[in-house]
Amino acid sequence: MSRPAVRIAPSILSCDLGRLAAEVRAVEEAGADWIHVDVMDGHFVPNLTFGPSVVEVVRRATRLPVDVHLMIDDPDRSVADYVKAGATTVGVHAETCRHLHRSVARIRELGSRASVALNPATPPEAVEYVLEDVDQVLVMTVNPGFGGQAFIPGQLRKIERIRRWIDERELAVDLEVDGGIAPGTAKLVAGAGADVLVAGTAIFGAPDYRAAIGALRAEAFSTTSGG
Repeated sequence: MSRPAVRIAPSILSCDLGRLAAEVRAVEEAGADWIHVDVMDGHFVPNLTFGPSVVEVVRRATRLPVDVHLMIDDPDRSVADYVKAGATTVGVHAETCRHLHRSVARIRELGSRASVALNPATPPEAVEYVLEDVDQVLVMTVNPGFGGQAFIPGQLRKIERIRRWIDERELAVDLEVDGGIAPGTAKLVAGAGADVLVAGTAIFGAPDYRAAIGALRAEAFSTTSGG
């Protein structure tokens, strides 16, 4: 099964939230493929961010897929709210789901794509036995909770292993990577097998969004194309 082209998903965690809709439209016009929304509850991770109302704003502002990453305790209680708000994909953490198969099945039943996220210290085996039941796996290459952190190189081995499982089983599962993605690391994760790159500061902290997205895409393409 051939891999799709690498997609770039700007994370609104790093945007000017006072201009949220305008920022979302700006990165869409600049060539973004998805919009990534990090939801944090102040318990599972040491920060508090967005709720379903913010996802609704993002959904109204763009035609792009809205990729929602739930970094929250007991996500099963909230999944329906984010699906209703307009999430194309809802991601839950393997670390927070007691019955992971049930959680991803519920997301799909509600009409969204199901994603499972792994913290840096969580082994890839945590997602191995649900690969046939998900649409996406998200590998965190920083410890979640804050934007702008440094990339953890040891996560490349995890990306490579999950990529191998997906390819060996010929699954239509996206492999997404989030954390410290910028020029220099984009080529590393794309080379390891990622096909969706989440970037916050590298895009929203740049003076030219189109140039920033283009630089990440070009770097990833040069790696996956053998250039």
